[in-house]
Amino acid sequence: MELAKLEKQLSFLREIDRLKSVVRQSPLLDKSRKENSAEHSWHLAMYALLLSEYACGPVNAHRVMQMLLLHDIVEIDVGDFPIHGGSSKEVHAEQEARAAVRLFGLLPQPQGDELLALWQEFECGETEDAKFAKALDRFQPLLINIHTGGGTWTENGVSMEQVFSRYGPVIQRGAPLLWSACEQWVTQHFAQ
Repeated sequence: MELAKLEKQLSFLREIDRLKSVVRQSPLLDKSRKENSAEHSWHLAMYALLLSEYACGPVNAHRVMQMLLLHDIVEIDVGDFPIHGGSSKEVHAEQEARAAVRLFGLLPQPQGDELLALWQEFECGETEDAKFAKALDRFQPLLINIHTGGGTWTENGVSMEQVFSRYGPVIQRGAPLLWSACEQWVTQHFAQ
């Protein structure tokens, strides 16, 4: 066993433990507290495992799960970027890219480069796997808002039109059947 390689991997694993401390805006379904980014990433991986049949095309569920487990690791350095926030997407993207290089750089090569490439693929959102992963990343918080009586939508004064414009294109692009269901749920929610 190569001890230096193992130590780098363990160093990375210790560092990403910090993701458990990044609190997101979304509540748990029981509304007892806000979820953290590690919980969010794990939950999304489960979504990919169970819902890959709803992707817009053929996807590799294993790769999608990998992307979803990695996609928010950068929040260790930059925090959560809520969809209903008002900050600059460009500045945040630059901060996340620097964080990705730092964090995946903790790993031995070529492992670090491979995971960084998967993270970048997710961010670009052009492959079928990445489109589906991004769709799930919007689908899960939408469901949380539906099942918590409005959740972050209510807290942030989000309208039905904003939900359609902020969630719709991404979910539609990666999982059109899931978006069809979402349209109904969102319409029903805002009709109440």
